[in-house]
Amino acid sequence: MRRKIDRLLQLSAVVVAVLIAAQFLRPNRTNPPTDVNRTIAAHAGVTSELVRVLDRSCGDCHSNSTVWPWYTNIAPFSWFMAYGVNEGRKAVNFSDWVGYSPGQQRKLLTESCHDVMSGKMPGPYTVLRPETRLSSQDIDTICAAARKAEANAGVSQ
Repeated sequence: MRRKIDRLLQLSAVVVAVLIAAQFLRPNRTNPPTDVNRTIAAHAGVTSELVRVLDRSCGDCHSNSTVWPWYTNIAPFSWFMAYGVNEGRKAVNFSDWVGYSPGQQRKLLTESCHDVMSGKMPGPYTVLRPETRLSSQDIDTICAAARKAEANAGVSQ
């Protein structure tokens, strides 16, 4: 019995040492500068309601305006959050909306609609930040913007 307790104490000490050492491996948590004229908010035809929904529920991972809560200073949460933000910005960055062609913008809005309809987005992040949850009205707002973009594309062709 004593050997089991000793092994458990040794294992606990190793786990604590690893967690402490992990705190020194800091991911890059930056918010690049944003030109407000390049954001989706500055894009003609985008409603303020859409911007409000995207800022609240999508902005932490899909913009240059990420809010880095206190727990993102603690490994391993810091690693997961930094990875998620980097991948999110690669997928779509609403802070650099004019960097996408009109066709890409339509595609990204349509994909956003599909992702929120399926529950893929905003994903498990809502456990930590419940205010990012999307209501059915929020989903309708995103999908209406996608439909409007598609309809406008048909008119201009």
